[in-house]
Amino acid sequence: MFRQFKLDRRIFKDIDKTILFSMISIVLYGIFNIYLCTKGGVNAGCATKQFIWLLISLVVLYIFLAVDYSVIMNYVPLFYWGAVLLLIGTTFFGSVVNGARGWIRFGPVSLQASEVAKIGIILMLGKKLDEMDGKINDTKNFFILVFYCAVPVIFILKQPDMGMTMVCFFIVLGIFYVSGLDLKIIGGGLVSLVIGIIIVWNSGFIEQYQKNRLIAFVNPTAYETDTGYHLIQSLTGIGSGGLFGSRPSITSEVAMGYAAQNVPEVHTDFIFAAIAEQWGFLGAMFLLVLYGCMLYKMIAIARTAKDIFGSVICVGIISYFLFAIIQNIGMTISLLPITGITLPLVSYGGSSLLTTILSIGLVLNVGMRRKKIHF
Repeated sequence: MFRQFKLDRRIFKDIDKTILFSMISIVLYGIFNIYLCTKGGVNAGCATKQFIWLLISLVVLYIFLAVDYSVIMNYVPLFYWGAVLLLIGTTFFGSVVNGARGWIRFGPVSLQASEVAKIGIILMLGKKLDEMDGKINDTKNFFILVFYCAVPVIFILKQPDMGMTMVCFFIVLGIFYVSGLDLKIIGGGLVSLVIGIIIVWNSGFIEQYQKNRLIAFVNPTAYETDTGYHLIQSLTGIGSGGLFGSRPSITSEVAMGYAAQNVPEVHTDFIFAAIAEQWGFLGAMFLLVLYGCMLYKMIAIARTAKDIFGSVICVGIISYFLFAIIQNIGMTISLLPITGITLPLVSYGGSSLLTTILSIGLVLNVGMRRKKIHF
């Protein structure tokens, strides 16, 4: 009965091993650093939980790769509207985490609905652009695409989750740009975005603590007892790492390092600060090289996908990774606002790890089926 889920070896040989190796290496590097940051504290079990989620994710990934992504396209509307319904449910009845009502709990497991919606947007844009034969500059087609982007984003804003709203925006921007949308329209959209941000900023829709988080990076010392505290401690930790890092003690029973001991929830949003402190500039560059190898191969798959649907999937996932990596690292070094966007595959979070690995699975799926398999 499980034969239909068996991954044929002739397909498996075409899987991009660089992406797979880079992905697993990044996750294991993250788990190891989560362990170093949390041992001996209230979050001491997080590394073990993250490793279990990795195993679960790899099993689901194996099954997922057995299904041709062109078959998945038939179920995109079901997945998309299911994600929207999940968003609606969590927006009004979900659990509040860090000020956003965006989580739904299944016993001990929590799922961030916007993570699912993010993939739903990518899949729906890919399906629609494929049906439109890539004619994105047609007025009717363009507004259809905007509609499918706007529906989930409205509910993400309602939660409110500004970080995920930004993620979705840059995913859409990346897809629209690569799909050939007229630059005048993109420019007009960016202007409209700025106007919209100004309106929302002054409308009371954004809580004051969220405003403080966004502007604290400009002058963190002005908010050193509040939203700027994380940033100041992060910068101190990174600065003490130097070239080779502080060389953390593996045998120590408690977390070592300035960032691990002083940055609240360092194993989530600010994990990069701990990595830069413990392993120095070289350790941070090691992580960036792994990301670079993975993204380079993803771009190659996007360029050679057999159809528009597959290409858009890859572009959407690449856009997500590029923005999330730049934003997360940027906020830890005080170049960008603090948004709560986690570092993909590295920050602690089981359901986030699962959805991120499955998104990479979509790219692998496209790459495995760039050429027809003869049986």
